[in-house]
Amino acid sequence: MYDLKTIISTFSKDDAQRFTSYLEKKNKRRDAKNIQLFKLLNENSLNSEEICLKLYGDQKKDAYHALRKRLFQSIINFSANSSLEDENSIQMEVIKYILASRNYLQQKQYKVAFKILHKAETISKEHHLYPLLNEIYHTQIQYAYAFPKIKFDEVIKKFNSNRENHLLEDQLNIVYSKIKLKLAQEDTSDLQTILDNTLSEYNIDIIGHLSFKTLYQLISIVSVSAFATNDYLKIESFLIETYNKILSYKDKEKQPYYHIQIVYHIANTLFRNKKFIDSEAYLYQMHELMLQYRSKYYNTFKLKYNLLLSLNYNFTNHQNKAITILEPFINQKFQDTESVLDIYLSLVMYYFQKGEHKKAHYLFSKFYHSDAWYTEKAGKEWVIKKSLIEILLHIELNHINLVESRLLSFKRSHFKYLRSINQERAITYVKLVEYYYKHPELITTETFKDKVESSFEWISTQKEDIFVMSFYAWLKSKMEKQNLYKVTLKLVNNNETIPSKI
Repeated sequence: MYDLKTIISTFSKDDAQRFTSYLEKKNKRRDAKNIQLFKLLNENSLNSEEICLKLYGDQKKDAYHALRKRLFQSIINFSANSSLEDENSIQMEVIKYILASRNYLQQKQYKVAFKILHKAETISKEHHLYPLLNEIYHTQIQYAYAFPKIKFDEVIKKFNSNRENHLLEDQLNIVYSKIKLKLAQEDTSDLQTILDNTLSEYNIDIIGHLSFKTLYQLISIVSVSAFATNDYLKIESFLIETYNKILSYKDKEKQPYYHIQIVYHIANTLFRNKKFIDSEAYLYQMHELMLQYRSKYYNTFKLKYNLLLSLNYNFTNHQNKAITILEPFINQKFQDTESVLDIYLSLVMYYFQKGEHKKAHYLFSKFYHSDAWYTEKAGKEWVIKKSLIEILLHIELNHINLVESRLLSFKRSHFKYLRSINQERAITYVKLVEYYYKHPELITTETFKDKVESSFEWISTQKEDIFVMSFYAWLKSKMEKQNLYKVTLKLVNNNETIPSKI
């Protein structure tokens, strides 16, 4: 049977209310029990037998299982409809144009139909929607006899060219998957070697076929690898060198959306490698690209740009400027949920580092969804960072009961996962935080410092993750009785050694 409790746990409060309204409109019978079942499962306090008894008064297992199946199907329909409403409108817009044109073709309104198809073609070419272009050209060829103005040979040429591009995209998709697999298997080769070997296996010439879009897809893969290992140094030269190759091609298409994405990824990698001046230089380039084409993509990347710019400012001793950049985005609605969540959490971090703990706590209170919801929207690692910051925040505010409960919750929710990805350092860090919380008088003693020293392996700041360093800075500031923000900047900008196992 489907794990309805797990599915329902991903619903936010708003989702639950909207789904309940959806069921109310859908129900034809007044005695339908689907809403009651949904609410019981959402409470997550009863097992199946107890829920069945509450619904029917006795163990009507067949009726209960049938009700669960119907509820599951309703959830699928509701989720699908919600996804269509939230879907990026570009592909949906093209599909609507194609369907509309075919309707007019059947009505023999050929001029109108071909005008609509031309509009669909323009959008599809801009966004490299090869499957949809195939449908457009197929339709144009099918009805070419009825519209003499169309250049038949030119359409055939475009159809064949699009078919080649579609095939290449499929081949590159296989290449991306193979590269992902090799990275997952911890291939010791450098990224350029892995890429060259995989492309040659499929006889793909990177000089001839690499575009901003294909590079963006490659960057997405290697960035995931860097994120998983916290090793952004190994991908920096690959990103910049490959990007510069594309810029040297005179005939390459503009592809502004993917061009901006690439420049953002390079700026982010340089930030993670603590090369803040270089990162800001690429952010300036990103901003210039955002303003091109009548600022067509400005709003799409506005959140990512400002977030990364503020992070660079925060770690170069311009914290007030970093805060000023992000505060205007609070309490506004944006479609880019992941960036919104990153902005909120970054602001919490800025306030925390500044010593404005009540302000940080107030903003943190805006995180009212379940961890399952945040995992879906921003990822498991984001949830772990949020949980760690919450623990430190409650310690600073002396919320004794909350510290105990959050520590226990963190152990239950994350220790198993952290061990599964070989992140014992996070577990060790939480144990040290707990030790400090229970024995604050010992934090400045040589005994505690020796305990920290012996708990980790140590590496240079050049190789360590900047956010890992920020968490360690809090512990170091307590041991040295120094200002947290100053300790953080000193760690990040100096060639000290810090734990490699935090």
